Amino acid sequence: MKTEIKTAAIFGIVIVGIIASLSIVFSSLETSNLISDTLDEKKIPISGIELNIDKSRFKTAPDLVGIAHYINTTPEKLAKEIEGKVVLYDIWTYSCINCIRTLPYITAWNEKYSDEGLLIIGVHSPEFEFEKDPNNVEMAVQKNGINYPVVLDNEMKTWKAFENRYWPRKYIADHEGYIRYDHIGEGKYDETEKVIQELLEERATQLGLNVAAAESILELEEFEHTSFRTPELYFGYKFSAGRNQLGNTEGFNPENNVAYTIPDDLKLHYFYIDGVWKNLQGSMKLVSEEGRILLPYFAKEVNIVTKGKAELTILLDGNLISPEVAGMDVTLGKIQVVEPRLYNIVTSEEAESHTLEIQVPESGFEIYTFTFG
Repeated sequence: MKTEIKTAAIFGIVIVGIIASLSIVFSSLETSNLISDTLDEKKIPISGIELNIDKSRFKTAPDLVGIAHYINTTPEKLAKEIEGKVVLYDIWTYSCINCIRTLPYITAWNEKYSDEGLLIIGVHSPEFEFEKDPNNVEMAVQKNGINYPVVLDNEMKTWKAFENRYWPRKYIADHEGYIRYDHIGEGKYDETEKVIQELLEERATQLGLNVAAAESILELEEFEHTSFRTPELYFGYKFSAGRNQLGNTEGFNPENNVAYTIPDDLKLHYFYIDGVWKNLQGSMKLVSEEGRILLPYFAKEVNIVTKGKAELTILLDGNLISPEVAGMDVTLGKIQVVEPRLYNIVTSEEAESHTLEIQVPESGFEIYTFTFG
């Protein structure tokens, strides 16, 4: 091979080598950028927290609208408190037994996490007229040890803004206002608290705050429902459509006084009344000087929602109720009704079948519902 040709060949090989090397370098840089882009697209969590979450699939929490009264806060203070907080909206009403059972958890979460950025707002959306009275709600707030803000949603406008249909219901919004969790009814307390912890950690990370390790979950005794039990029973004709459990042959007669007589044959899960009672939208009110209510039921817990002052005598299967199964509001077989609220009549360890009798010695007593556990 001639020297000129040989030299040219060697030079060509060197040029090809340089070009190949540069291609590898640029290819590596391009691949590195692609990996970086891919990581951004997948929003890889840092320390278990997603910093760039696509929140387009989440709804934002609606404004609190139509509020009639504020407890433990003012409109101005609450508006400032919501900003940048993880907010748990608890939709409840104070005579609802399912709501009452959740309160020990909610008040404990308030005490445990309020300093870390959690704000709890009790949205009190009433089922009955007497629950619209601020004095009644304030008594319930004090009784249940509620220190967080409670707003009275008397016209159910905030309830509707959340598109809600249930008591109780919990929505949790992150510090940017997006609803990240939604739970209906009782239970799932561990799951709910873990969501609170995760959203507080996410908030702290995004705001550059010190991120504390997740704390342990609360250990409270949870009420265990009877799988098969008597359903909730309503005395108001407005609520009876599709779930009429009044066993008297006289039936409902809206806005009229009706003389009721208890029949000989009683059916399980039906209530029976004796005396003259006025049929109201949400309740029945005793008009005669005395009256009785009979209820064959199956459950381990029985409660009533009532209004009007009265001393009720409680019988179980024809005998004065025993202290072993008497509810927390029963003393020596009697209940003193002094304020409109839920009263616990029966509390037993196991679900059992009994016939409950409530003797009402004076007119003016008003009853709304039976609830069971």
